[in-house]
Amino acid sequence: MNLPWGDPCSNKFVTNVGLITSNGPYGHNIMAAEWTHHISYEPGLIAVNIHAYDATAENIEKTKEFGVNLAAFGQNIVSSISGGNTGKEVDKIKVLKDLGVEFYEAKKINVLMVKGAAMNAECKLLKSISLGDHTMFVGEVLDASASDKQPVVFHDGKYWKFGERIQKPDQSMLDKIGKLVDKYRKK
Repeated sequence: MNLPWGDPCSNKFVTNVGLITSNGPYGHNIMAAEWTHHISYEPGLIAVNIHAYDATAENIEKTKEFGVNLAAFGQNIVSSISGGNTGKEVDKIKVLKDLGVEFYEAKKINVLMVKGAAMNAECKLLKSISLGDHTMFVGEVLDASASDKQPVVFHDGKYWKFGERIQKPDQSMLDKIGKLVDKYRKK
């Protein structure tokens, strides 16, 4: 069974917006990747899922490195331009610079990083895995920094900001859960 873009089931997922930067055959490039995930603490690993035919995928395959910049609240324009055009046809970095978006040179890899992102990580490619209609690129984090800005939330094809915090269960409920867990612990 497929879960296509725009399908009611696909639209139930809540993700961040990874602004993936690269440099290679298509020059400096940026794309928006909804499927950007932190997958290991030690070592720090981040996975991004990209169509194999995208300019970013070809840049990463060639150079074995990429930047992960989590879009901050207020960077929805950066995300829209990065995700709405292909780096094979448009120099998205120049478009964004003309709109006042700032970039800086990464410290440990040869890519541009998005200034003002919620989080920036410089990654060297550890592994690429073909999965369905995408390639998962797993990068080991070489350098990372975070700002105090909240990341953009992507859900149902729209951008959102964090809203009301939902509390965890209160202590009496946690105690009740603990007793039930002990009661049904496998021996």
